[in-house]
Amino acid sequence: MFGLSLSFLPFLGRSGREPQPAPLPALRPDGHMSGEPVVLTHEQVEEIGRELDALRDRMVAELGAEDREYIYRIVKTQRGLEVVGRGLLFLGFFPPAWLGGVAALSLSKILDNMEIGHNVMHGQYDWMREPDFNSRVFEWDTVCPADQWKHSHNYMHHTYTNILGRDRDIGYGILRMDQGQKWNPYYLGNPVWAFALMMLFEWGVMLHDLEAENVVQGKRRWSDVKPLVKGWWRKAGRQVLKDYVVFPALTGPLFVPTLLGNVTANLVRNVWAYSIIFCGHFPSGVQTFTEDETADETRGEWYVRQMLGSANISGSPLFHVLSGNLSHQIEHHLFPDLPAYRYPRMAPEVRELCARHGLPYNTGGLTKQVSSVWGKIFELALPDFVFPSKPTPDVIVERRKTAA
Repeated sequence: MFGLSLSFLPFLGRSGREPQPAPLPALRPDGHMSGEPVVLTHEQVEEIGRELDALRDRMVAELGAEDREYIYRIVKTQRGLEVVGRGLLFLGFFPPAWLGGVAALSLSKILDNMEIGHNVMHGQYDWMREPDFNSRVFEWDTVCPADQWKHSHNYMHHTYTNILGRDRDIGYGILRMDQGQKWNPYYLGNPVWAFALMMLFEWGVMLHDLEAENVVQGKRRWSDVKPLVKGWWRKAGRQVLKDYVVFPALTGPLFVPTLLGNVTANLVRNVWAYSIIFCGHFPSGVQTFTEDETADETRGEWYVRQMLGSANISGSPLFHVLSGNLSHQIEHHLFPDLPAYRYPRMAPEVRELCARHGLPYNTGGLTKQVSSVWGKIFELALPDFVFPSKPTPDVIVERRKTAA
């Protein structure tokens, strides 16, 4: 039954194969082009913007029945996996049934959060004009209220991507993920804080909009925090009641195995979501920016920043579905409100555009990107004198047209 449920997962593309990328010049191990930093002229940057706008316009013009059927299939699969998972936990006295139930429930939560919730709340399916896929009213299977997530993620992160001091996703307020963040002894615990965030990721996402470091420093008042706490109480309370009280109670004498099954499924979802998200934002080669560098950006400059501040993860079509297509983080940051289902089709054109202009297209397998992220977490836990060399930008953007 579990294997049959997985068979309903739709693959990307009509042929079931991911489009093959265009050949690229030689890359360094960190995913950047070989040689000196690339200097983009103002004209090049604006041309990149026009090309990406044209790609977006083509995709918008094609939206229709295929995209609608795709999200319908994903939702059907997710709901089927949840029914199978919770059903098998009623047989939790039989270890294979318990393991199957946990696996199915884990996959259900991953699909709900990654390919459905994240993407729907980005407005990727608002064009369908259906209440179930409306970004303004959608809620997902996690403790973070949708409205708070949309502020911290859709607005703050996607607007100020990788701008130090503005994008709070750089370290989530508790980690040092860039040398531009001044070191202090607290960061010696970087690996410990990162591991805790991974295990409790849904709770970390819930607390993200709190800006805990600003509360500690007295920069936020209770009047700022009170509405957030009310939202947590409502949303997290329902989630805790559902997963840790109601469903375990329904299995009667199997309350404890069912409770452990639900805890495990949430844990699996947390580790998976953390890994995919961190691999899309923090592996070696991802560039950060200052507020001065990004002031009064043009459309083209915004596009370039998104490409330099993101990274992809290569994998199979099934892997991309389970990542919510956030394995195409570069394309997601370029076009956050287009259905993520289309990112694998757009990726070859984006990659070719990068190659033509000498831009890095940071991508690699999951093992490579995870290793790179954790290596950075351990390295940045230490004072700068241990690793004193600060990387220079691989791409320098000419902000304004120079005089002839």
